[in-house]
Amino acid sequence: MKGGRGPVFRLVYNAAACSFLAVCMLIFGGCSGEKNPDGGKGKHVTEVTILPVEARDRPVVFEYVAQVQSSHQVEIRARVEGFLDRQAYTDGTMVKEGQALFELDKKPFQARYDGAAAALSKQKAALETARSNLERVKPLVAQNALSPKDMDDAKGNYEMAAAAVEQSKTELAMAGLNLSYCTIVSPISGMAGAALQEEGAFISSANSSLTTVAVLSPMWVNFSLSENEIKRYQDEVKEGRLIRPKNHSYDVEIVLVNGSIFPHIGRLTFAAPSYSAQTGTFLIRASMDNPKGELRPNQFVRVRLKGAIRAKSITIPQRAIQQGAKGHYVWAVTKEGKAKLQPVTAGDWYGNDIFISDGLRTGDRVVVDGGLMLRPDEQVVAKPIGQETPPPAARVPSPAGTAKKTN
Repeated sequence: MKGGRGPVFRLVYNAAACSFLAVCMLIFGGCSGEKNPDGGKGKHVTEVTILPVEARDRPVVFEYVAQVQSSHQVEIRARVEGFLDRQAYTDGTMVKEGQALFELDKKPFQARYDGAAAALSKQKAALETARSNLERVKPLVAQNALSPKDMDDAKGNYEMAAAAVEQSKTELAMAGLNLSYCTIVSPISGMAGAALQEEGAFISSANSSLTTVAVLSPMWVNFSLSENEIKRYQDEVKEGRLIRPKNHSYDVEIVLVNGSIFPHIGRLTFAAPSYSAQTGTFLIRASMDNPKGELRPNQFVRVRLKGAIRAKSITIPQRAIQQGAKGHYVWAVTKEGKAKLQPVTAGDWYGNDIFISDGLRTGDRVVVDGGLMLRPDEQVVAKPIGQETPPPAARVPSPAGTAKKTN
């Protein structure tokens, strides 16, 4: 039985194997004969978008985080002790120079003033008496009717009375000052802060701080530069790669928290003489007009310095730069149309582009799009940026083609 079934089994098996082999040859044979879109067999050419490199002078903007500060802020303190009778302003409002802010109880100070005034009157009367006595003694001494000692006594009494009058005047002036200090006025025009003491509180040297008044125009905008930033800036100026504006007259622009631009332009007015011992940074200050009071003390903003020129600089789109194990690099296209890996040194931002300080020169052609899968010396088809072939889904049909489809 085994010998009878063997030939039939082998025949069926061989027929099935031949059919499977024919199908495989048909499939793989058809694939091996298919041509690439470029017309060659087995040859792949990558299409890339390139940007010709051009070195030219470009304006550069430095941007930093800054904090706003009042150009003149005064702490309002009481000069005398007493009970706080009245707060004469509203918290957080604008006040003018000389405007009353607080009033202390004047009654004890008025009493001291009146007492000093009475003491002055008494001393003036004593001075007048001493003067009259001296005038009477003088002729009598000249006639030898009185001794020289009487003349000395009369003159001494007059001088003592005159000194007492001057002392009383000083006491009266001090009493008048203390009385005037009961009305606490603003020394500047600006925005007054919240009152730190309530009406009825006893004001002494321990709680003499009452509020603050801050000038809102002009405002100071403070920002700091690190030692590395200062050194890099100085090196670029020394090497001629950075041209500063004349007299360091940078235009200072402020970017608010919502991204809007503050409508006024400021100027740099101060640079610290030394680095901060706590942070190791260098303080720079700009002065900014603030007529509408939009900027407030301690507000955080971004500050932009405009006016410098980066001479003969090269910029390329940020997407053209790639990161490798040895740093940044770009793909360039040689004259022969081959891909070349080019290491570069990336610098600051320039809009959506990046400054390249080393690695590229005028005439180089940098791959902007299509470089993710490139290999060195790979043949490429380079098209200038802006002339790329759009994908099929993005192509707009012609009017004639549209009409045909409609019909």
